[in-house]
Amino acid sequence: MGSFFSSSKKSKEEIEMALNKVKQTVSSTPVVVFRVKQLFTQLGASYKTIELDEESDGDEMQAALAEWTGQMTVPNVFIGGIHIGGCDSVVAKHQAGQLVNLLTNAGAIKVNLNA
Repeated sequence: MGSFFSSSKKSKEEIEMALNKVKQTVSSTPVVVFRVKQLFTQLGASYKTIELDEESDGDEMQAALAEWTGQMTVPNVFIGGIHIGGCDSVVAKHQAGQLVNLLTNAGAIKVNLNA
């Protein structure tokens, strides 16, 4: 994939196509991580990881994420279609006792009503 700051300028069309791909993924999956796996795994959350360096249009997707969210770094985390931020934001929500509720409301953690 190359760096977000690579010298090759992406066309508006390339970024728009990548933005559509990113938005479609975010809207169809309860938790999308454009990287932070360990914490979600420990919490038993289902999630989808997009490894931008393994995507043919990873540079465009990262540029699209930056345009959409204002965040130029990864991980870039969405829960329930809402942009949460990066690793520090996710950890801060966990430490504040908010993360499990967000994941549960998004359907990423299944609640066992028979327990």
